Amino acid sequence: MEEELVVKPLLVKQEPDNISISNHHGGIDSDSSSGAGAGATVRPSDSRVTVILVISTFVAACSGFTGGCTLVYSSLAESGIIADLGLTVAEYSVFGSILTIGALIGALVSGRTTEVIGRRFMFWIVGIFYIMGWLAIIFAKGVLLLDFGRLSLGFGFGLTCYVGPMYLAEITPRNLRGGFMSVAQSMICYGVSLSLIIGSFISWRTLAIIGSIPCLLLLLGVFLIPESPRWLAKIGKEREFEAALQRLRGENADISQEAYDIKDYTENLQKNSDDKILNLFQQKYVHSLIVGVGLMVVQGLGGLSGFSFYMSEIFDSAGISSTLGFILVAILQIPAIVLGAALIDKCGRRTLLMASAIGECLGCLLAGLSYLLQDHNLWKEVSPILALLGVLVMQF
Repeated sequence: MEEELVVKPLLVKQEPDNISISNHHGGIDSDSSSGAGAGATVRPSDSRVTVILVISTFVAACSGFTGGCTLVYSSLAESGIIADLGLTVAEYSVFGSILTIGALIGALVSGRTTEVIGRRFMFWIVGIFYIMGWLAIIFAKGVLLLDFGRLSLGFGFGLTCYVGPMYLAEITPRNLRGGFMSVAQSMICYGVSLSLIIGSFISWRTLAIIGSIPCLLLLLGVFLIPESPRWLAKIGKEREFEAALQRLRGENADISQEAYDIKDYTENLQKNSDDKILNLFQQKYVHSLIVGVGLMVVQGLGGLSGFSFYMSEIFDSAGISSTLGFILVAILQIPAIVLGAALIDKCGRRTLLMASAIGECLGCLLAGLSYLLQDHNLWKEVSPILALLGVLVMQF
């Protein structure tokens, strides 16, 4: 009997003539005399924000925030680690750059692993790798433990870049999805900004301890969040699917239409999908593949990661106070986030990508010109300003 009550709303399509939207209550007034009677108000499932939806978004945001902390950690900790542990420039260069290797491995295995074990359990794995990485750095006495910690952080960040956006896209209602995803994704930049400010005044071990706090919140938050309803529907767990969706939308929300849409989409996707990796190389996908991969490759080769990982060395060699430089970059990050979110729908993705490419070119040009002037002992008063402007333009 219970199964009939659960399944029936997903199969019955209400006629438009029987439904009217209430402007005062935001509900749906049914003129039908069946069910709760005429004039009964039912709240649509995508009409409000629930507590569990906010908590789930917060958990995903914690993973992104930690990722932001890891990106600039090597820049903030450079002088302290080299002084305390006696690392050479080459050894510290490995420590700084090994993050990208871990992130590459994490990104490669994230897709298939997430589909097998689920989004919620993947957050457990992300939190564990983050905690392992920070603990290894906190207790490091030599280069091996440092590199292991940095590699572990990179692996966790690689997983985060996949599971975080996917989980948010699958749990948020359509009318709230853009806002929630924008807030969560911007947490990477907030993590960068906060780390730059705090890290300018504390030791590298203390900064690692502070960086582990969002990881602990992530692990604790996983106890409170539901699994992705779409993933549950995909693997055929209908009871768990409807329970998770009802929990996300609220006890009194009518989830029948949304549940029907999710199941219908999932079934059609499974029937028509052919997920072999070689299918990407078909002729009809060549242009899209070249554009998508090409953009990522070009942006990676543009030097943004190098600026982020070794910002301290750039400031010091240019004769600028690294503390001042970190604070300026941190302050600039906030308006950059707001401006990007405001312009992305008005100007379009292509325009912003072109502006970003121009900014990277200009930043590299200014920084390179600064070092060129220093090598030839020209404009000694101007060259530090050019280096600072180069870093600021790159980070913006």
